[in-house]
Amino acid sequence: MDDLTAFPQGFLWGTATSSYQIEGAVSEDGRAPSIWDTFCKVPGVIDGGDNGDVACDHYHRWPEDIALMRDMGVDAYRFSIAWPRVMPQGDSKVNAAGLDFYDRLVDGVLAAGITPYPTLYHWDLPQALQDRGGWPERETAERFGEYADVVARRLGDRVVNWTTLNEPLCSAWIGHLEGKMAPGMTDLTAAVRASYHLHLAHGRAVAAIRAAVPGAQVGIVNNLSPCEPATDREADQAAAIRADGHTNRWWLDPIHGRGYPQDMVDLYGVDLPVRAGDMEAIAAPLDFLGLNYYFRNVVSDDPTGPAPYARQVYEPGRPRTGMDWEITPDGLEQLLMRLTEEYGAQRILVTENGSAWPDTVGTDGQVSDPDRAAYLDGHLAACARAVRRGAPLAGYFAWSLLDNFEWAYGYAKRFGLVHVDYATQKRTLKGSGQRYTDIIAAHRRRMRRAA
Repeated sequence: MDDLTAFPQGFLWGTATSSYQIEGAVSEDGRAPSIWDTFCKVPGVIDGGDNGDVACDHYHRWPEDIALMRDMGVDAYRFSIAWPRVMPQGDSKVNAAGLDFYDRLVDGVLAAGITPYPTLYHWDLPQALQDRGGWPERETAERFGEYADVVARRLGDRVVNWTTLNEPLCSAWIGHLEGKMAPGMTDLTAAVRASYHLHLAHGRAVAAIRAAVPGAQVGIVNNLSPCEPATDREADQAAAIRADGHTNRWWLDPIHGRGYPQDMVDLYGVDLPVRAGDMEAIAAPLDFLGLNYYFRNVVSDDPTGPAPYARQVYEPGRPRTGMDWEITPDGLEQLLMRLTEEYGAQRILVTENGSAWPDTVGTDGQVSDPDRAAYLDGHLAACARAVRRGAPLAGYFAWSLLDNFEWAYGYAKRFGLVHVDYATQKRTLKGSGQRYTDIIAAHRRRMRRAA
């Protein structure tokens, strides 16, 4: 247990969720459709024909979910706010009932002794803005700044810690280039323009939050992966550099004032719609970096595929999760050190890390998930190693609190520390959830002994 508790005083132990994945209530209290509501209606794009209409019914059951976190002993809760619930058309008209929900949620989280970490955008763009062009258009970034201002002014008297965007890579590349996520496009030009306007939206939101909330702590969440060549062949080594640019540098360099990596600008061949002052806004200083980590990316050259012309391959014999993702805890340590040494990060939060497995409820009513518990142990050990090497890691948020709607995978993939029976909405703490509770308690005992 020692390696899993070797974290500094004040280290945050959290769990994470997102609005579309758990809330349900997609047409209640003035919420309008998001791009995910629309995407889920496209035949064949979601496993099982599933959707987020009900999900975990968190919109009605949030007190129960907060009680679960309180009983687990977590310090912090990372959740996202649904833009179409707050501003249904994406513009200046505010839906009071939508803001009221998050008002109650924040109050409930605080009353349980848990620190709220809201994310303003976890992929549920109002469909009304998509109808006007979505992220490939500059208007969406400008509207996002207005949305950030509205939410920050309402919640900023109680919320200090804010995240602007979650995994903009997925919004831009998977949603606009690969077509596997909403809005389901396969257009490189649209994808690159979307990536730029996502960054600009982040910059607009940072300014809005800081103007509304004195002392706000603001960050952004990127999903990153170490990129390695599958062989020593020169073509595969070049592919790994491109994959790193596509997956990591494109998302890190601009927010650190380095501009967009020129090798990738040349590779994409798409003119960025830069205007005066944009790059300075995008590079606004941050109070923390959020890191989501799930797997490393081993690639081979694939000149006939989509950009970045690198195909992911799997090392034979290495264990994988139920998502078929390779389990490589060392990759998390590697990324934490890269953010520290190459990008000079002063404060890092692991904002998502977790694994999906085919969980079942036993005859005793319990959910035993030793694979998830082992995954948790291995990745926390990697975090502890990075801390010993000097990484300024300040917290870890397990993904996810609940089993939930897993995007294009529907409800077939379960990431939760808490099992959800979707037919009855019954929640059951899994073995991994108890393991996390025990780790948190052990860390606190260690801190008390050291005090």
